[in-house]
Amino acid sequence: MNYSQYYPVDVVNGPGTRATLFVSGCEHQCKGCYNKSTWSCDAGHEFDEGMVKRIIADLNDTRVRRRGLSLSGGDPLHPNNVDAILSLVKTVREHCSGKDIWLWSGYEVAQLNDKQRQVVREVDVIIDGQYRRQQSDPSLKWRGSSNQIIYHSRCGDMRQAVDLMT
Repeated sequence: MNYSQYYPVDVVNGPGTRATLFVSGCEHQCKGCYNKSTWSCDAGHEFDEGMVKRIIADLNDTRVRRRGLSLSGGDPLHPNNVDAILSLVKTVREHCSGKDIWLWSGYEVAQLNDKQRQVVREVDVIIDGQYRRQQSDPSLKWRGSSNQIIYHSRCGDMRQAVDLMT
């Protein structure tokens, strides 16, 4: 897996101060996408163990109170990314107590394969669905178009989303 950008301190992509990873690789290629540079799986930098360690260290750094990790792209659930993302979210769960994980994907929850569902079960929030320019609404919080759905695990939405997949 490759990633295009990593922001150790981010206040835009989810609530509170967060660490945000923008992965490379997206087969949706939505019209009006603001992040076209992430579409190619080869774009950016190789995601390696060093980057995993940096993310864990940043999330645990007490000098900046980070609420959690945001995963965007590209698409974290792209087939090229899903194994590395699953490993990352499990590592965050193991080493970063109390941090939430948010994930944006162009795939709809009902379309996910088994491996992608494993990732969804490990995150706190997933925002699903492709960006649709004709449904764009700048007043929406955490999403670009009104077709996208926000599922929260704390409210039972994630359980409901996972139930939709079985």
